[in-house]
Amino acid sequence: MSDFILSERRGAVAILTLNRPRILNAWHTPMRAMLVSELEAAEADGAIRAIVLTGAGDRAFGAGQDLNEAKSFDAAIADRWIEGFKDFYNTLRRFEKPYVAALNGLAAGSAFQVSLLADYRVGHADSRMGQPEINSGILSITGFWVIREHLGLARATELVLTGRLVPAPECREIGILNEIVAREEVQARARAVANELASKDAGAYRANKQWICAATQRAFDEAYEAARIAHARAFDSGGPQKVMDKFLER
Repeated sequence: MSDFILSERRGAVAILTLNRPRILNAWHTPMRAMLVSELEAAEADGAIRAIVLTGAGDRAFGAGQDLNEAKSFDAAIADRWIEGFKDFYNTLRRFEKPYVAALNGLAAGSAFQVSLLADYRVGHADSRMGQPEINSGILSITGFWVIREHLGLARATELVLTGRLVPAPECREIGILNEIVAREEVQARARAVANELASKDAGAYRANKQWICAATQRAFDEAYEAARIAHARAFDSGGPQKVMDKFLER
């Protein structure tokens, strides 16, 4: 298997690491497929009680979509791309064991959304989070939905339309970082939280997560259907591809 995703075991905790540090752990379709496989394997393995998701290097948890892949999309490819993201997010939303995000740096775009889907987030003082898709011409349909679920309409509107990256103290203040620790302590603290959550009654934890998912599933499905239509139209127009080319040139 490719090393786009690194997997190791620390006791009952599986640590999954996004491993493309030269491009800030941005993901493409094969990388996301590998992560889904690792998540499904962790769900099925009775010896694994929790997971920690993090990024390789010291710059980023993840930069979201790899624009070098997306800049060549057309409407048909965009449709399959959105369907793949729906499967990916559903895998995370239906993951019934504790899921902790260790934010070793930047979490942007879809990686920001993936961190919001975690049960708990640990970062350091230089961690930043945000939805900068608008700066590269990509729509934020499902991104808006995920952010609004966590932060409400006003904050989601601001982040989607400005594309700004939120510094760690503000992330802590508004509740999207649960803890800020020293940079060198992020991984250890995330593992400690994962072990603490894994010590809870597994049946109750699983039932709670099932209800959280079920309570939001209809709106999630509606957001993805809207995204499928909107992204296909956008990529069919050629607009996002042009903006991404300019962004990558810069």
